[in-house]
Amino acid sequence: MAAEDPGAVAAVLPSSEPPIRAAEVVGALSLATDLGTGQPLEHALRTAVLAVRLGELAGASAQELADTYYVALLHASGCTSNGHEAAQVFGDDITHRAAFFLIDTANPAEVLAFYRAYVGAGRSPDVRATMIEAAIANVGSPRSRDSFATMCEVAQRFAGWLDLGSSTQAALEYVFARWDGKGFPDARGDAIPLPMRLLHVGRDISLFLTAGGADEARTVIERRTGAAYEPRLAELAVRNFGDLLSDLDETRMWEQALDIEPFPEIRIAGEKVDDAFMAIATLTGLKSPWLREHSTGVAELAEAAAWRIGLPAASVTLVRRAALAHDLGRVGVSNAIWEKPGALGFGEWERVRLHPHFTERAFAQSSALAAIGMLAGSHHERLDGSGYHRGTRGPALDPAARILAAADCYAAMREARPHRAALDAPAAETEFTREAEEGRLDPDAVDAVLAAAGHRVRQRPRELPAGLTERELEVLLVLVRGGSNQQIADDLGISAKTVGHHVEHVYQKAGVRSRAAATVWAFEQDLVRAG
Repeated sequence: MAAEDPGAVAAVLPSSEPPIRAAEVVGALSLATDLGTGQPLEHALRTAVLAVRLGELAGASAQELADTYYVALLHASGCTSNGHEAAQVFGDDITHRAAFFLIDTANPAEVLAFYRAYVGAGRSPDVRATMIEAAIANVGSPRSRDSFATMCEVAQRFAGWLDLGSSTQAALEYVFARWDGKGFPDARGDAIPLPMRLLHVGRDISLFLTAGGADEARTVIERRTGAAYEPRLAELAVRNFGDLLSDLDETRMWEQALDIEPFPEIRIAGEKVDDAFMAIATLTGLKSPWLREHSTGVAELAEAAAWRIGLPAASVTLVRRAALAHDLGRVGVSNAIWEKPGALGFGEWERVRLHPHFTERAFAQSSALAAIGMLAGSHHERLDGSGYHRGTRGPALDPAARILAAADCYAAMREARPHRAALDAPAAETEFTREAEEGRLDPDAVDAVLAAAGHRVRQRPRELPAGLTERELEVLLVLVRGGSNQQIADDLGISAKTVGHHVEHVYQKAGVRSRAAATVWAFEQDLVRAG
């Protein structure tokens, strides 16, 4: 697990990093898509455990089990692809999804009840009636089928980015298929790959375990046998229901899901890890038209700024990956909030303030990815403590966190949002610089980001706290490291008497009377790192 101090995140990736399990990357993504589909966290992980267990009972081959595992983790990864459109129809893009997954889509009465309950939420009765009529007329139309196809295609492309294999990608085309052919696409029976048939049963067991408990889940599988599910698999699940659910442990679901990954484990390294994080940025960007290029733009600025500020290569890699992942938590917040043209209310702002937390927690259970998540979750922190979600202050924010916050802030200024137009480059520079002048963003990080964005940056005179001079800062830094007055004199090429005067001035300006207190003050003012 990662350290709890965001300032520790930049210590980091070794120069030759070990391979990362693909299951950890996909598992982290699945936690975000659980939020984006209105499911409890670890729904997809539990689905993977159930589907693989059922596959083992059904005598699936090793390759089929591997495909089953990854389609279970990825089956909802396309949920961001129609978020904007869904919010226009349902009022938001999350609440209705949870309800949709519970209905029998081949039952007209259930479909009609679903539309009447969710279409046009928040609109006037007349407008809602018109929208419901249009939605019902649209059932099965090319437009609705295109929406399902897009969600499947996005999941397929993510599998491709991770090199999970052609059979996994092929199976992901059938997320919304049914055994009886009444789903999407027009496929029935054995034409649907076995991994996806296993997924359909395992997914719905997990859904109804949450919605109604074990008895309800078993009843649904029995009732939909031969319709939504292959009879052989449904009957096998019902007959072995206790074994399928045996030892499922909500406190260990992450470990159980990793433990059940079929052999051999898939591992990725180097550019493949970068590809995975680029895919995460792309999926996040699909959440809303306003966000299409935000994460990738932040990553470009942050990486360039990190090099300019002199971070080591491993830290630059960490910054780039964290920047690509920083907005993953947006998936768990409704587009009704992200796309609201007016001011946000208190409750809406509280949801916004949670999205860095969602990002951080998506990666927290993976020892290989936790540092990336911790840094990514710090992108709205500010030096004066006014940021979120932790309200961390300057001394606890290391250079990587400062750069990421600055890059995110500048990129957002240059992009339009529903409630404001984009700033042009001069206006963005003025506003961005003010953030540093007023103590919210780090001046060095701001300069590095501006330079990375193509602005001409003048060398900024350094303003030291308490009126310290540059020479007094030099004396203080040697003092903090334990040097005697004579050692300070030797290091700085001045007399010991002059050093004594400087030390006295430092004590006066810092309001302290001892070396120990001066040392504490220097750390409080962030002078040791910045010196």
